[in-house]
Amino acid sequence: MNYIIRKATMDDCGPIEKLIGLSARGLSPEYTSGQVEAALLGAFGVDTVLISDQTYFVAEAGSRLVGCGGWSKRKTLFGGDSHTTRDSALLDPTHEAAKIRAFFIHPAWARQGIARTILSACEAEAAAHGFTSLELMSTLPGEKLYTACGFEKMEPVKYTLSGGVEIEFVPMKKRIQF
Repeated sequence: MNYIIRKATMDDCGPIEKLIGLSARGLSPEYTSGQVEAALLGAFGVDTVLISDQTYFVAEAGSRLVGCGGWSKRKTLFGGDSHTTRDSALLDPTHEAAKIRAFFIHPAWARQGIARTILSACEAEAAAHGFTSLELMSTLPGEKLYTACGFEKMEPVKYTLSGGVEIEFVPMKKRIQF
């Protein structure tokens, strides 16, 4: 393992934003460049609530961020700070699912276990906070990873981004294994 996983800090926001752009542009062949660029204006981006809640992780190789992702105890399912439909209300772990959020890997570091490692940390923390299930809104490129990690996909949904650009996402759910 040539990287470490740690909690993100507010000082990481700039590097995370850069990483998100690199990841979205480099690892999303299922989307057009127009869809990726529109998604980077709100659907993809840094969510500082996750960082403040200490539920967001980064993977660091030397001084370079090579991956990020987290979980949330709040109702917002996806989107960065600029996303307009956010709900920061807390979830009730007795009957609501924790949210898996904003996973992005540097293209040069893809398929090296970083996302799985971060996802395992998220699942363990969500369980420690009393959650028994997880849900997420997967991109098309992320669907294979989440399926391999035990998530069940639901019917894909179309989401309208800024400028009227449509993109397809896949809602997914998983029961946390104890």
